[in-house]
Amino acid sequence: MGSLFEELEAREVAARTRVEALETELAELSGQLDLARESLERLRIARETVAEVLAEMTSEKSAMAVDADLPTVGDPVASAYAGVERRVIGVLTVPNWQPGIGADVLPQVYRDILEVVADAPGPIRAKQIVPRIGLPAETGKIEGARAKLKRLVERGWLDEDTPGMFTPARRRTANSPNSL
Repeated sequence: MGSLFEELEAREVAARTRVEALETELAELSGQLDLARESLERLRIARETVAEVLAEMTSEKSAMAVDADLPTVGDPVASAYAGVERRVIGVLTVPNWQPGIGADVLPQVYRDILEVVADAPGPIRAKQIVPRIGLPAETGKIEGARAKLKRLVERGWLDEDTPGMFTPARRRTANSPNSL
């Protein structure tokens, strides 16, 4: 019987060694995953910041020259750096709503959001919109949708009368009693 216990003990030692090696590998991979997530988050923030800056530059340009065409992909854009020119490459912008402008000027995800809000029977939250536009109901997706909703409110496409509750924008005209 002594040899059976020795064999079990040897197998236990081998299993413990394998578990420790896997735990070490898991710790290393976990650290790499954390670094990759941080890098991804920095890139996402940078992309959103650049898109917002370019959108502001576009709105400032259109405010100075109302009839001027907005830049399109590949058009030169004036730069804050003397003598330097840069090109707009695939930037998704959300223009300010104005009479006569349709949702077709918006990127697809914003059109989807507007459609969900319009179809809702009443005010709707970001966490209710996310699954309806085909995204998983994860915190990151909800926060991204909330940022898009806030941008649509800021630019006149939606209203947010109660914090976090979004409705289609009530359009005010010069003849309406509620005009500002």
